[in-house]
This record gives sequence, C-alpha cells and structure tokens, in this order.
Amino acid sequence: MACPVRLTDLAPFMPLSRALFLDRDGNLIEDHHHTSKIEQITLIAEVKPALEACLMAGYKLFILTNQSGLNRGIFTWEQYHACNQRMLELLDLPAPGILEIKAAPERPDEPSLYRKPSPRFILEMITLHDIDPQHSWMVGDRRTDWDAGRNAGIHSCAVQSGAAVEADFDYARSMNYVVRKNFPEFVRVDLGLHWS
Repeated sequence: MACPVRLTDLAPFMPLSRALFLDRDGNLIEDHHHTSKIEQITLIAEVKPALEACLMAGYKLFILTNQSGLNRGIFTWEQYHACNQRMLELLDLPAPGILEIKAAPERPDEPSLYRKPSPRFILEMITLHDIDPQHSWMVGDRRTDWDAGRNAGIHSCAVQSGAAVEADFDYARSMNYVVRKNFPEFVRVDLGLHWS
C-alpha cells in the first residue's frame, strides 16, 4: 500500500514566489512629507493598473515604510492607519492584494529593528512566504529604500516620483541600482508587464 504524500515532502520541489517590496510615499502615493490626512492620499498615475499587472503575473506585494512622524509626534497611529485604509480603497486591488504593510515609527536617531535600510522585514517575509530573492525587488524613492533591498540580497529600483534629489540618483547609479521615472515605468521596463 502506497504511503500518502505530505505537503512537507513536496516543499523542496515547490517553486519560490517572486515579490515586490514597495515604499509607500513617493512611490505608490504622492509624498506630502509626513502624510497624515486622508484627503492627502492621491495615487501616483498608473500605479493601480501596474500593481494589478504584478498580481496577475504572480508577484507577492508588500509595503515597507519609514514613518518617523509617529515618534516625532506629528501624527498618530490612528491617522497613519486611516491613510493606509484610504490608499487601499483607492487601489481596490484583487485578492490577494497587499499581503502585509510594515511601518517603522522610529526617528533616524532612534534604534529600530525595521527602519530602512534595515533588511529585517524583507528577510522575514522571504522566509514566511517562500520568496525567491533573485527574482524580487525593493522599489522606492529614497536611499534607505534602495539600500534595504541591497542589504536583503534582492534587487533595488530607485524611482524619481518622490523626494529624492539628483545626488541621490547619482548614488543609485553608482550602486548599480535601476533608476526609473516611477513605479509603472519600472513594471513595464524591468518586469516586462503591460496593461491597456
């Protein structure tokens, strides 16, 4: 009589998933510097169809955002969550949508496990969700985003739709990070995905 096959026996043969780790402000939504009001939440043009294309192609989506305005006392966790909820409403992505959103509330001068360029969240998600680092990306508009990707052993894309200045993009090029106008351009050019 044949023994039943367990899922754990198949695990080594199951393909790993591709993933995108995404900064929020200046990448998915317009950056208002310590965004804290739901009326400030505006999607960057074509982000919604770009994310839908990524989901259709099998990418797992995560958001990793530094939000020092929380520990600076500029806005509250309630305001932060309300802004995220508004963003998710505007995106209205099909399941599974954004799998996890992680905010690091610490100021740059405070110790933090998750504040970018720390790779901790990315590394945790790679393990938890069986992600292939070689086919995964960190995309954002600041050095801390790009360096977080490098520190986690995944690819990094620097987008020009946020707060970074030209010197930052000089740095990105020196580090061999991909530089694109915005997230939708990255999806078209580097992931090879398209939408109407």
